[in-house]
Amino acid sequence: MPDWTVDELICVCIARQVEDGEILAQGIATPLVMAGYLLAQRTHAPNVYYASAIGSSVCRDPIPLGLARVEDLWLGRALITFSFTQVACELLPRLHFKEFFRPGQVDAQGNCNNIFIGGSYARPRVRLPGCGGIADVTAYSDKFYLYVPRHSRAVFVEQLDILSGLGHNPARSAGAGPRYLVSDLGQFDFADGRMRLVTWHPGQSLRDIQAQTGFPLQVAPDAGETEPPTAEEVRLLREEIDPLGTRKLEMLAAGERKTLLREVLAHET
Repeated sequence: MPDWTVDELICVCIARQVEDGEILAQGIATPLVMAGYLLAQRTHAPNVYYASAIGSSVCRDPIPLGLARVEDLWLGRALITFSFTQVACELLPRLHFKEFFRPGQVDAQGNCNNIFIGGSYARPRVRLPGCGGIADVTAYSDKFYLYVPRHSRAVFVEQLDILSGLGHNPARSAGAGPRYLVSDLGQFDFADGRMRLVTWHPGQSLRDIQAQTGFPLQVAPDAGETEPPTAEEVRLLREEIDPLGTRKLEMLAAGERKTLLREVLAHET
């Protein structure tokens, strides 16, 4: 059995996309991404900055992940804070943050939907949290990335129910589509504007991944197995970055997620 878990592998893959000195944008309720950012800072990218939607703040001094104390990182240790108008109109278009988004649906070109699934906008089968700033950022950014904790045909679809994030789309007038996507099954790029498998995670296969994808996958000619986490990367995640396991919340179904939420909060209060 491997001495790492799939959530840890996703965090490591995210960390490997980070370059030293970058400004990393952190969304709300994305612990897999934040754990990956923190891992990058502890390993190969010590000079990154974090920009967060929580408090519209920028910081460099990280703390272990949690739930009840999440604002302490962004508000208690902020180097500077901004108004929402400054962030949306001045900073985001100019500073080219690197950011990972989690789509509710994604198509082969990297277009995203975080609004609703099934039915209509007025009467959806599932109402999603909403796109937040995704619609704005993806329209001009050339440094946005995607992650999907649970790869399935319900997420990877031929046709979106509604477009709320712009991928490699002919309607685009600025920026570019997503550069990269990681799921619990593999890693993908967007060569020629279409999603392409570049590595499959240990224990997976091309056949398995295609079966869980709702459109034909392209495969890189040099595709191979994802490099697993090192023992030190796993130690950092478990002991220093996320000892409470908040990163696992994005991997779990509703009942298991509720149990872990209670456990995390019990440790923090």
